[in-house]
Amino acid sequence: MFRRLLTLGEAQEIIRREISLEPLSVEGVTLSKAFNRVLATDMVSSLDIPPFNRSTVDGYAVRAKDTFRARENRPSKLEICGKANAGETSGAAVKKGTSVEIVTGAPIPSGADAVVMIEDTDLHAHALDVYSPVSKWENIMKAGSDIRRGETMLKEGTLLHSAEIGILAAAGIANVRVYTVPRVAVLSTGREVVRPGRKLLPGKIYDTNAYGLSAAIAESGGKSVNLGVVTDAMGVIQNAVRKGLASADLVVTSGGVSVGPKDLMPTVLNSLGKPGVIVSGIAIKPGKPVTIALIDGKMVFSLPGHPTSALLVFHLIVQPVIRAMAGREPDESIWIKAFMATRVFAAKGRRTFVMVRLNRDKQNRLMAEPVPTGLSGAITTLARADGFVEIGEKEQFIDAGEEVKVRLLTAKPVNRICDLHQSELA
Repeated sequence: MFRRLLTLGEAQEIIRREISLEPLSVEGVTLSKAFNRVLATDMVSSLDIPPFNRSTVDGYAVRAKDTFRARENRPSKLEICGKANAGETSGAAVKKGTSVEIVTGAPIPSGADAVVMIEDTDLHAHALDVYSPVSKWENIMKAGSDIRRGETMLKEGTLLHSAEIGILAAAGIANVRVYTVPRVAVLSTGREVVRPGRKLLPGKIYDTNAYGLSAAIAESGGKSVNLGVVTDAMGVIQNAVRKGLASADLVVTSGGVSVGPKDLMPTVLNSLGKPGVIVSGIAIKPGKPVTIALIDGKMVFSLPGHPTSALLVFHLIVQPVIRAMAGREPDESIWIKAFMATRVFAAKGRRTFVMVRLNRDKQNRLMAEPVPTGLSGAITTLARADGFVEIGEKEQFIDAGEEVKVRLLTAKPVNRICDLHQSELA
């Protein structure tokens, strides 16, 4: 039975008190395996980037002052004394009245301080006509103009995406130190639950939660370990949770946390180690039965079996823990201001989360339309929703037309509603 339900804030405080919300450890990986990992150290460049003055166009390296009098009807005439190719150092030097043919990316020959684009020239044997003057350093990218030697390119805590990987490669870095990815064991319970791909017998349902939660774990920076589905039997569940604790950094289960005769999870958790269950029910809707245990230093989050409840509670409670273990920023959620399309009511005494879809009305206002939830086991609610709106424990309802803040579940609605105004970002 649930005695006094904790508030969401109280449950979150217990988690912060019981475990260290810090990165697990540090490991070295090759640059080719560093995508979507988090840097564990500042990355300092050991060289200038680019490492030499380079041409940004195809043309001719010149002394800028030799072109100052160039005009369409009276070109400056220069002698061509060599060629500079990308990847090579040219032995030619530019002197008064001379030029060197050059391609994009090639090192600037000594003596040159500008490059004339090939479009502004005409070539006659070994003589070059220049029809447009260039200023000093025009069409040249100077050494160190992008990144200077000794400069911090990327800070510790940076999430490595394609641009960051490119920066590291440009600096010649082949290996990086990153935070270890937390392993999260995922376990589904229930006599009626069947793994997808197997024959669905009468009275059975496919396992939605394991796959939805595994995807959410990956989005949070973790690696899921799917332990499959176990039946509602004490010994079977005990063995499965033990396996999860032995193979992962934390465990997430779904089902078996309400007050029915087959809801054995709280009893199982208390039997596996100390201190056992530390949270038994939270005053939220949906998701009230959520149970949290600490077993010999590792957290077990037992979520409701209903898919919408399980994923919502994951976003509220589990995701921040995984992000902290992975060294990621605490919260990258996007909040958007909108107006409530209809009146919505709260569950008495519980913080209520209303799933909404965002659309614009005839006045181009951003409206939050509640997503019909149907029965508590509906599996499509989160897929249809763009985000959710909170109603506090002491509030009774949010009225139609009232301004609200919507926490987006993903960046999807931002892409769908691409004409967002600054005033709509919370």
